[in-house]
Formats: sequence, structure tokens, C-alpha cells
Amino acid sequence: MKPLPAIPEDLPTRGNRFTRRVWQLLLHLIGWDFEGTVPNLPRFVIIGAPHTSNWDFVVAMLIIGTLGMRVTWLGKHTIFRWPLGVLLRRLGGIPVDRSKSHGIVDQATEAFSHTDQLVVGMAPEGTRRRTRQWKTGFYHIAAGAGVPIVPAYLDFRRKRVGMGSPVMPTNDLKRDLGTLQEFYAPYARGARRPELYGQG
Repeated sequence: MKPLPAIPEDLPTRGNRFTRRVWQLLLHLIGWDFEGTVPNLPRFVIIGAPHTSNWDFVVAMLIIGTLGMRVTWLGKHTIFRWPLGVLLRRLGGIPVDRSKSHGIVDQATEAFSHTDQLVVGMAPEGTRRRTRQWKTGFYHIAAGAGVPIVPAYLDFRRKRVGMGSPVMPTNDLKRDLGTLQEFYAPYARGARRPELYGQG
């Protein structure tokens, strides 16, 4: 296996070198790897796309473990049923009832104001089904907290996960989303189910 990716000094972390190696071994066994670098930032919102299958979540968790990142991620409340819910919460998951989503953006934004290190992970599509447009909760959290958005991609063709340059919200939602979607355009065919991945 390759050497473990370097951990930036300011990145929120969990685990140790041994646990990172275990995660990396599991990642290696399914043929995946991480490419590129992790931004040296203490606080940001990370988004993952394309999101078209349950495998996206599995790969994302293995990558997070391999990198030793401490990520708080928001997931549909129905996946947190016992006993799996116990594990998911230990991995940083927070259940969200999308039918009662009022206040989630405010709560996540407020969380950033109480800590020097926090990474919040979200899927901009918000669902594995094809959607006409992205959900914008991630953007409003980042803009409200004054933190950058880091785009992360999953390429099932090459079995690689990587991250792009941080995008600082300018409060011009249309322009900033255009910048992020332009970053993801080359990876559309790399989705697990490309026919479900749509932007705009």
C-alpha cells in the first residue's frame, strides 16, 4: 500500500496511525485510493458528489478514516436505526429529518461559532435520486459561518477520491454554485450511476 496521506496541521483529526492504516487496508481491499491533498484548514464545509448510490457513503467513510479526519456529517434520519445508528453516530453522523429541516442551517452555523475546529460534511444533491438542482443548505451554512466550501469528488471509473480548492462564499449564490458545479463537471461520468447525476 501507499504511505498514509499527510495530515495538515490545522485539520480536525481523530484516531491514530494504527486506525488510519486499518481504514486504508479496507479501502485498498475494494480497490480505492485517495489522490491529491487535504486543505490545511481548521473549519470548513466539505461537500461530496456525485452522489448516486449507497456505495458513495461507504467509500466516503473509508476515505475519512484513512485521512484521520474528524467530520461531522448530516444524514437522513432513517439510516440511524438501531443498531447501525450507534456506529454511524460514532463516525460523526447526525440524523436529519428532511421533512422537518427548519433550523438545521441555523444550528450548523451556530456550531461553527463555538469551536476553533469543525468540518461539516454534506451531499449537495441531498438524495441518490436524480434531481433538477442542488440543495443549498451547505452553502448557507458556509456563508453564515464565514467558512470555505471544499468540494470532494468520487470517481468510480478510476476508483479515486480527491478534493478541490476551497471556495469562499461571496453571497453571490448563483456564481458560487456555478464555480462548484464547473469543478464537478469532469467527474459526472465517474458517478456510480451516471444517469442519475444532474447539475443545474
